Amino acid sequence: MAQQWPAENIARLILEGFDDYREHFRQITDGARARFEHAQWQETQHAAAERIALYEVKVSEVSARLRAAFDAEALSDVQLWPLVKSAYISLIDLRYDDELSETWYNSIFCSLFSHDLISDGCMFIHTTRPSLRAHERAPQTRSYRPEGRLHAALSAILDDYRFDVPYDDRPGDLERLEAQLREHLPDWVCKDPELCIELFGSTLYRNKGAYLVGRIYTRDEQWPLVIPLLHREGKGIQADAVITDEADVSIIFSFTRSYFMVDVPVPADFVGFLKRILPGKHIAELYTSIGFYKHGKSEFYRALINHLANTDDRFIMAPGVRGMVMSVFTLPGFNTVFKVIKDRFAHAKTVDRNTVIEKYRLVKSVDRVGRMADTQEFADFRFPKSKFEPECLAELLEVAPSTVVLEGDVVLIRHCWTERRMTPLNMYLESASEAQVHEALYDYGLAIKQLAAANIFPGDMLLKNFGVTRHGRVVFYDYDEICFLTEVNFRVIPPPRYPEDEMSSEPWYSVAPNDVFPEEFPRFLFADKGQRLLFNKLHGDLYEAEYWKSLQDAIRGGKVIDVFPYRRQERELTEAIQ
Repeated sequence: MAQQWPAENIARLILEGFDDYREHFRQITDGARARFEHAQWQETQHAAAERIALYEVKVSEVSARLRAAFDAEALSDVQLWPLVKSAYISLIDLRYDDELSETWYNSIFCSLFSHDLISDGCMFIHTTRPSLRAHERAPQTRSYRPEGRLHAALSAILDDYRFDVPYDDRPGDLERLEAQLREHLPDWVCKDPELCIELFGSTLYRNKGAYLVGRIYTRDEQWPLVIPLLHREGKGIQADAVITDEADVSIIFSFTRSYFMVDVPVPADFVGFLKRILPGKHIAELYTSIGFYKHGKSEFYRALINHLANTDDRFIMAPGVRGMVMSVFTLPGFNTVFKVIKDRFAHAKTVDRNTVIEKYRLVKSVDRVGRMADTQEFADFRFPKSKFEPECLAELLEVAPSTVVLEGDVVLIRHCWTERRMTPLNMYLESASEAQVHEALYDYGLAIKQLAAANIFPGDMLLKNFGVTRHGRVVFYDYDEICFLTEVNFRVIPPPRYPEDEMSSEPWYSVAPNDVFPEEFPRFLFADKGQRLLFNKLHGDLYEAEYWKSLQDAIRGGKVIDVFPYRRQERELTEAIQ
């Protein structure tokens, strides 16, 4: 009984820390509406980064409080923690965010103990929530039944989702939304008396947009529904489009996007709602998309260990050109790559291990504008040796012996990142049709431009460092040389002083570490002459230093440039970066 009280008190302090984290998370999230209404775009970016950093800040605070409040010997007694876990379960049973509180508990435990003490007895390796969740769920959606009057239903939606800033052209918006709905849906749907529009009660905010998210359904069919809203400074709110295509909605919730800010009283219910309209999304990705990236990490890990336990899948080296900094392996049946830092880099690379880690962590906090894959960082993964193909394990042990360690029949991965697996762009182009090559190279250039608009310079822009998603979008995924665009000095190569200068193997001009000469890009990016000529036709402005400088000027002037996560009818996509 003597240990019971410390266990209960430890559990209570952990949960108090979680409540403190949730309150600060909620405060940042709740400010999204006002930032949208006041067009405070830089503040929006700062709030997004602050909310991501908040989790680790609060975990550190609670760990320090535990160490200060409890005897070090008692706190470090791992035999006590099954009692702490049991006490914690009793505290979270009636919560609406109980699954998040389990992940929080795991984070605190990992901050106090080494990862080799991880076990389901002390932690929530497997969730306890589904079998224990018995409380009623409050409805979080609004329903509209047009009954043949689609215009009236859309008008009611704009009434319910009002802002302190008026709509700029409400009649025009309603006319456009109705026309797009009738265009996107079969004729009979809009006339069906049982047609229903269901929207989540809270508006989702991200970057410069607000989003109404839900579905349209009849007795037999359903379609996802997203209505993006924009705030045009000095003009008011604009309902920009209606999106009902599942692939397009999936892109809006993509792993390449920043996290939404949305009031979610019952996270599991909202994720369940999203899962119904986007069945192809894993719940890990859906939790992550609304800012609960740590719980998304928990769900990912559970899916991974379940996959390994229930399949014969084995790790192999990922297809593609071997990296100079990272070694990348994957599971053929699991849509993820695992990236470990090599012990020794190729001579061409001037970065060190700590710099690479900083670059990868930077990606988490910046606006990825749909063009950079999100990453999850893990420490001390342990996998059975039998789950590795011998060639894969041998290569990992050779190139990263300080990170990949064989301990008997267990492979320890001390540190790695996970990313969504994609087809490397260079491999995609090898077997692509002429039309696919044209589309991919157009999107490749657009990806570079949109990253630049978000103040990100990829550094190494080789085709092998970009991937093609299942939706055909080109995404950057190799981060060891990224930097902020405003840190780069774009230059024009000065004319040669003498005829001999052009024959020299060394440049006749000085080159500082941050100097970049865009006119050199063609010969570095494309070995294929046809691709080089096509890209020059599609995105030749990328070869001009002035193009990059103009973007730098806009960013330094405080402009947050629009990059839309959906197709905008009757508008050029390049509008976003002009």
